[in-house]
Amino acid sequence: MDVLLDGLGFAEGPRWRAEQGRLVFSDMGTKQVLAVDLDGKAEEVCVVENRPSGIGWLPTGEMLVVSQNDRRVLKLTAAGELVEHADISGLASGACNDMVVDGRGNAYVGNPGYDMRNPPSPLPAAEVVLVRADGSAEVVDREVMFPNGSAVTADGRTLIVGETMGQRLTAFDISETDGTLSNRRLYADMKGRAPDGIAVDAEGAVWVADANGHACVRVREGGEITDVVDLGERHCFACALGGEDRRTLFLLTGTGFSGAAIKARTGSILTTPVDVPGAGWP
Repeated sequence: MDVLLDGLGFAEGPRWRAEQGRLVFSDMGTKQVLAVDLDGKAEEVCVVENRPSGIGWLPTGEMLVVSQNDRRVLKLTAAGELVEHADISGLASGACNDMVVDGRGNAYVGNPGYDMRNPPSPLPAAEVVLVRADGSAEVVDREVMFPNGSAVTADGRTLIVGETMGQRLTAFDISETDGTLSNRRLYADMKGRAPDGIAVDAEGAVWVADANGHACVRVREGGEITDVVDLGERHCFACALGGEDRRTLFLLTGTGFSGAAIKARTGSILTTPVDVPGAGWP
């Protein structure tokens, strides 16, 4: 593995932007959305005062970013102004986190379902919120246990959601007419792991960042783990497939998600080559 960028607060939501040759991601610790090229040169894209998380793009090319604490999805206009795309504070029961935006501009947003500073027992299920390209929004699933990293397959027909507290990947069919979800089913049992960010490859397998472990693993539908990237003492919170041929695995890592770890700027982005290229969204 190579270190692409370090000194980050808490990096999340990586998205490869092929036309720019850069990885765009959120540093929740510094409230910035940043972009870094393959030489490690980084620059600020925007600042989200209520902490940025998931990122994606509309068919128009405008970037969407989750504003975590106030449960909104913001849009970065061509003029560089952040405006509200959707207020989903009445739909999401916790601070919003990761998001995937598909080729039609449908954004699927997750949340833990509770205040992570004061978790209840037992933990409740949470919502997947659909935000359409026109800004309309609705809840499309209420049974997920901390829906976190999400991905859409290359044909645009299937949403895969990493359930961090459910220790599984769950798949849904996506309606071509309105983006709603159906046919909820188990994609892979991840018992003993805490799926965070995910990325789909061209064989339909999923790379999964294990937030509580020290690895990023590749799993096939049904649960077979084919590859493990061991990160030693570091945790992996998100991943993405990108680079010129989408055969570079980007690993967003840190020593933890405590306030002390974020303040110490222990976050880093590592890269390693893989055999199967990325596909779909993100």
